[in-house]
Amino acid sequence: MIRAVIFDVGECLVDETTEYGAWADWLGVPRHTFHAMFGAVIAQGRDYRETFQEFRPGFDLYAERERRAQSGQPEAFGENDVYPDVRDTFAALRADGLWLGIAGNQTVRAGKILRELFSPDVDLIGTSDDWGASKPAPEFFDRVAQVVPVQTEEMLYVGDRVDNDIRPAHQAGMHTALVRRGPWGTIQWHTEAAQELPTFRVESLLELSGLIARFNGSVR
Repeated sequence: MIRAVIFDVGECLVDETTEYGAWADWLGVPRHTFHAMFGAVIAQGRDYRETFQEFRPGFDLYAERERRAQSGQPEAFGENDVYPDVRDTFAALRADGLWLGIAGNQTVRAGKILRELFSPDVDLIGTSDDWGASKPAPEFFDRVAQVVPVQTEEMLYVGDRVDNDIRPAHQAGMHTALVRRGPWGTIQWHTEAAQELPTFRVESLLELSGLIARFNGSVR
């Protein structure tokens, strides 16, 4: 039985095209070049932060994020960056009586933006900076298990990445849903792990309500 649904943020709820375009501009790199390197790094199974090192060795993402903020160009996203299926998905899952949460690797500033965007729609918003633990570390999912008011096996974690979302949530004892969008979701979609690990594989978050209803009906 699934009683709670917890969502990742980047490329699950929020399209990060704008933010990564801003990083390309900050580095002084053509956007298409930055995006091509980004995809290559992911396809090679490397940490996405190595993309920045390819253009500027020694690049410190956290320090540069602060420099951007001080220069009047902080990380930012808004309603226009929210994927178009998100609001209707939240409404449908709420109508189904499910508990909803958001939990992802996000900064304090991003957490503030998330609360401005989504607080009326969900029961909890938690970030890696809030908790002092980042995905894919088990401690992050331990924290999710602590704050969500159902049993771990009654949770569904939804994300776009096999490595950061699906595998560690599965190992924590949660059900999982892999959404096919963004660079990770697209590149990893046909991998063996992406086909075998998730409870559900979806092209749109709008599929979740029906899938969960059928799943819950099958286990009663």
